[in-house]
Order: sequence, then structure tokens, then C-alpha cells
Amino acid sequence: MIIELIKYFASFVLILLIQLLVINNIELTTYVNPYIYIIFILSLPVTTKPWHVVVISFGTGMIMDTFSSTPGLHMAAVGFMGYFRNFYLQFACSKEDYESRIKPSISRKGIVWFLVYVSIMTLMHHMVLFYLEIYSLKEFFRTLLRVLSSSFFTVLLISVGQILFYPSDKAR
Repeated sequence: MIIELIKYFASFVLILLIQLLVINNIELTTYVNPYIYIIFILSLPVTTKPWHVVVISFGTGMIMDTFSSTPGLHMAAVGFMGYFRNFYLQFACSKEDYESRIKPSISRKGIVWFLVYVSIMTLMHHMVLFYLEIYSLKEFFRTLLRVLSSSFFTVLLISVGQILFYPSDKAR
């Protein structure tokens, strides 16, 4: 149990450092802002209590807001995503998944399931984040293009990271 917590904390710190030091400093265009730090919330075990997920989500968002100078935006977006994660997993996971306490990943659930899961959650996160940031529907379609393009690149980076750093069960 303690070793598991240490692994989660180390991965949390590593993901946040990559996000804050590398990805936030790469400017592709104004329409592409990938946020890979959400994978920490998405990869929590399916049996994690919903209120734990929301508290972890708010804490993660607070840390991102602190280092990104965006007061409350990431906290609201990640909290929203963390809240709805439980509802999605109840719909998308089987009883065996809950009994075996799986962590959602490509190697455990398959690439199609994982891409749908990450895409839906990323779209929810980015929709809340970017529309709160603009705080207007004045530029609705421009913001929607930003949400879609950023979501695409976020899902792409998360999927590549899953393939590179989490080998399939057959390879183990």
C-alpha cells in the first residue's frame, strides 16, 4: 500500500513537471494547448472513491493554477472532469473491472476503449477550461476550434505516452 502511494506520488510529480516545464513552454499555435496532466486523474483505479477523485482533482488543478497564473480555471476544469469520471466508468466498466481494481490504460482495456474514455474526458476538461478562460460566447466557434484541436493533441500525447511507458500485458 505504501509503495503504491509512493509510485502515485512520483508519477504525479513527474507528469506535472513535464506539463509545467516542457509542454507549457512549447507554443505550436494559439489553438493548440495540450494538457497531459489530466492523465493522472484518468489513470486512477476504477475503485477509487468518487470523493477522493474530486479532492485529488481539485488539488491537481490548484497546483496547475498556482504555476500557470490562472486562478481557479484548472481547478474548475479538472474538478468537473473528476466528478463525471465516476459516472462514465460506471457505464463503461464491467463488474470484473471493479473486482480486479484495474487502472484504465491501453494495456488493460484496449486502445479503442481507452481512446474513447480519454477523448470524452479531455473534451469535457478542455470545454470547461477554455470557455471559462474566455468567459463569453462571443467567440464561440473560435473557442470550439481551440477545444477540439487542443483535445486532439492532448489525446495524441497521452496515447503515445501510454504506448511508450506502459507496455502491454503480453510484453510483461
